[in-house]
Amino acid sequence: MPRLSFGSWVEDAVDWLQSNLTWIFDFIKTVLGGMYDGVNAVLGGGEPLLMAGIFAVIAFWLRGVIPAVATFAGFALIDSLALWDEAMATLSLVVVAAVITIVIAVPMGIWAARNSRVSAALRPVLDVMQTMPAFVYLIPGVMFFGVGVTPGVIATIVFAMPPGVRMTELGIRQVDSELVEAAEAFGTSPKHTLTRVQLPLALPTIMAGINQVIMLALSMVVIGGMAGAGGLGEKVYAAITQLQVGLAAESGIAVVILAMYLDRMTGALNERVSPLGRRAAAKVAAGARRLKFAHYKPGTAVAMTGVVVLALIAGGLNIAGSTDSKADQAGSADVGKGQKINLGYIPWDEGIASTYLWKEILEQRGYETGITQLDAGPLYSGVARGDIDFQTDSWLPTTHKDYWDKYSDQLDDLGSWYGPTSLELTVPSYVKGIDSLEDLKGQGKKFNGKIIGIESSAGMMGTLNKKVLKEYGLEGEYEVVSSSTSSMLAELNRSIKKKEPVVVTLWSPHWAYGKHDLKKLKDPKGAWGKGEEVHTVAHKGFAKKAPAVAKWLKDFKLTEKQLTSLENEIQNAGQGKEQDGVRNWLKKNSGVVDKLAPVPGGAGGSQQGKDAGKTVNMGYFPWDEAIASTYLWQNMLEDRGYSTTVKQLDPGPLYTGLAQGQLDVQFDSWLPTTHKDYWNRYKDNLTDLGSWYGPTSLELTVPSYVKGIDSLEDLKGQGKKFDGKIIGIESSAGMMGTLNKKVLKEYGLEGEYEVVSSSTSSMLAELNRSIKKKEPVVVTLWSPHWAYGQHDLKKLKDPKGAWGEGEQIHTVAKKDFAKDFPELTGWLKDFKLSEAQLASLEVEIQKGGAGEEKESARRWMDANPDVVAKLTPVGS
Repeated sequence: MPRLSFGSWVEDAVDWLQSNLTWIFDFIKTVLGGMYDGVNAVLGGGEPLLMAGIFAVIAFWLRGVIPAVATFAGFALIDSLALWDEAMATLSLVVVAAVITIVIAVPMGIWAARNSRVSAALRPVLDVMQTMPAFVYLIPGVMFFGVGVTPGVIATIVFAMPPGVRMTELGIRQVDSELVEAAEAFGTSPKHTLTRVQLPLALPTIMAGINQVIMLALSMVVIGGMAGAGGLGEKVYAAITQLQVGLAAESGIAVVILAMYLDRMTGALNERVSPLGRRAAAKVAAGARRLKFAHYKPGTAVAMTGVVVLALIAGGLNIAGSTDSKADQAGSADVGKGQKINLGYIPWDEGIASTYLWKEILEQRGYETGITQLDAGPLYSGVARGDIDFQTDSWLPTTHKDYWDKYSDQLDDLGSWYGPTSLELTVPSYVKGIDSLEDLKGQGKKFNGKIIGIESSAGMMGTLNKKVLKEYGLEGEYEVVSSSTSSMLAELNRSIKKKEPVVVTLWSPHWAYGKHDLKKLKDPKGAWGKGEEVHTVAHKGFAKKAPAVAKWLKDFKLTEKQLTSLENEIQNAGQGKEQDGVRNWLKKNSGVVDKLAPVPGGAGGSQQGKDAGKTVNMGYFPWDEAIASTYLWQNMLEDRGYSTTVKQLDPGPLYTGLAQGQLDVQFDSWLPTTHKDYWNRYKDNLTDLGSWYGPTSLELTVPSYVKGIDSLEDLKGQGKKFDGKIIGIESSAGMMGTLNKKVLKEYGLEGEYEVVSSSTSSMLAELNRSIKKKEPVVVTLWSPHWAYGQHDLKKLKDPKGAWGEGEQIHTVAKKDFAKDFPELTGWLKDFKLSEAQLASLEVEIQKGGAGEEKESARRWMDANPDVVAKLTPVGS
C-alpha cells in the first residue's frame, strides 16, 4: 500500500488556517480570556474562608448540613495547602468551559433527538471527539491560540462535549412516546411539547450528562496545565515532570476535593430543578424519622441570602484590603515601572535555575513577571507567538535544532549564557569495566538491554538513536527508553539504592554529579559531537518592547560554579520554593544582581561596597525620623552588598543593646537633651558618629482653629478649654521630663495641667480625633514632623526659652563599630539630610502604611536617585 500522507495534509490545513484566519483566533482568544478573567476575579478575589463559606451554603441548600460541613472543611484544607489561588483558577476554567459546552451541547442534543439525520451525522463526530487522546487537542489549541488559558478552554470544550450531547438526546428519546402523542392529541404545539413534556421528564438524564460534562472538563483542565493553562493542572504537571511526590499528593487532593464538590452539587441540583427529583427528595425527607436536622435543607431564599451576605463581606474585605501601591521590589532603580514580562521554561534544572533567577532580578528592577512551565514544543510555539517573552534554556545547535529551524523567523537569539555543555551516557561508579561507550557493546544483558532516556522530543535523544548507537554498534542490543528528565533521575536513584547496573542519558553541568558517584562514559569517536551552548531566546520585537532587559540578557553569563551552586540552592529549598532558593543564593552572591542587571544611567546603586557581605544590625524606636532613616539605610546598605537586620526597641533596651554590642548602630539619638541620661550612662561603650540633622525643636502645639493660644504664656488660665490635659508621648522621652520639670514651672502651668503620658502614635491619634471634631487640644510635638504637613497646626512660642536650644540628631554606634565597619563609618560620619529631604521621606513612609516602611523608603530613593551615590560613595 502506498504511504498515505494524512498527517502532512493536516499540517497544511493548520498552516493555511494560521495564515488566513488569525483574526478569528485572536477574537476567540480575547472573548474566552475575558470570560475566564471575570470568573476568576469573582472566585479568586475574596477571602478564602469566606468563599469556602459560600460554597458550604450552596452545599447546605442542595444536600444538607453534613455535606455543608464537609465542603467547608475540604476548601479550608485547600487553603491550608496554599493552593487556593490555583484551585480557584482551575474552578474558573471548569466553569467557563462547562457553561460554553452545555450551551452548545444541550441544543445540539435536542436537535439530534428530534431529527434522525442530524443524529446519524453527529454520532461519528462525537465518537472521534470522545475517543481521540485528550493530549491531541492541546496541539492545535497551542498553535492557533498560543499558550495560556484559551487552548485549555478550547480543548476542554471539545473533549467534554460528547456526553452532554448524547445524554440530552438519550433523555428526550426515552420519554414515553404515548405521553408525547397525548400532548399532541390535545393540540400542544411542538415547542410546548418539548418544553412542557419532554424536557421536564428528560431532565434527570440531561442533568447526568451535565454532571459528566463538568467532570470531564475538570479532568481536561488538569491536562491543560501542559499548555500553560495554570491552576492545579500546572501544579500537577510540575510535580510529574520534576518527580515531586509531595506536590503531586497535595495538588491531587485539591483536585479530588473540587471533583467531589462539583459531582455532588451537580447531582443534587437535579433534585431542585427536576419535578421527579423534588418528588424523590420529599419522599426521602418524609421517611426520615431520626436525625431530621441532617436532612434539613434551607429554602432557596434563605440560601441566597446567606450567599449574598457572605459575598458582600468578602467583597468588602477585598476592597478594604486592596491598595493601588504594589510592593516595589526594585533594586537600585525602578527600571521596569510595572511592565509585565512573561517567562517560560522547560523543567530542566538549568532552565528552572536561570528562569527563577531572572524572575527575581526583574522583580527587583521593578518589572511584573509571569512564569509558565511547558514542554519544549509549546514553549517554542509560545515564544514565537509572543505569548511568552523569552526563555533561557535553548540548547543549540543540536538538542533544540528542530524547534529553532521551525520557528527561527519568529525568534531572536539573545546569545549564549553558558557553555560548552556536554552530552553523555552515564553509569554509577560501582559498575566496573564500563568506562567508555565502546565498553557497552556485548553488555546489554547487564543493563536489561535498556538505556534510560529523557523526553523523546529532546535533540540529544535523536542524536543517541541515529548516531551514537550506530557509531558504537549498539543498535538492536539496546532499547532507548523515552521518559522524562525526572523519570530518568528517579530510575537512576532507584538503581543506585539497589546497587543495580543502569545506564542513563545525562549532560554537564548537572547537580546529579554532585549527589551521586557517577562515571561519564568516554566518547572516543566523538559521536555526541561538540558541546553545545545554552542560549536565551526571545520573540521578535522583544528588544523593542523591553530594551533594558534585552541588553541584560545579551550580556548574561554564568560560570559552571555559579550555575551548579544555584541549582543546588534551589534543590535544597525544595519544590515550590524555587524563588526562595534563588534569594538565598543571591545573598551569598551579593554582587550578581547589579552585575547582571546594571541600572541604565548609573543610578548609584549598582556598585558593591568594600565590606559587602558583612551584616549590620540596626535598631530604632518608633519615632518617625528613626523609622525613616533606619529603613533608608537598610535599603542603601543592601544595595551596596551588606546584609542587614532591623529591630524596634524602646530607648532603654536600644541603648543597652548598643553598649553590649548586640546591636551595631541606631540613627536617632537626640542630644544633648532628650537622650542625655542614656548617653551619660553608656557613653564609655558607645561611638558618636556625628549629627545628620539639626537643629531640632521641641514644642507644645495646638490646631490653628484654637484662637487666642499662640504662646506658652497664653495657656495659663485656659486649662478648662483643654480639659486640663496636655497630651504627651512616651514617659521615657527626655522632652517629657523637660516639660514636667521646667516648662510647666516656668510658665506657671503646674496644677492647672496634667501631662498625659501615652505614646507617639496615641498622641497623634488624639490630635487627629480632636481635629476631626474641631475640639481644642494641646500636644507635645517636635520639628521636623510630618504632622505639620498633614494638619494646620500652630507651634506655641517659647519666649522664656524653657525648652532650651534645639538639639541635633546623632548616629550612635557600638564602641568597636569603626573597626568592624570602616567603610560604613566613613559614610555615616558624612551622612546629612535636609529638612525637605527628611520631611518628604517621612511623608512617603506614611503613605505606604505600617509594614511597608522598607518599600516606601525604596520609592523615595527611586524618586531621589542621586541620594544613594552621594550618601554611600564607592570606587573613590
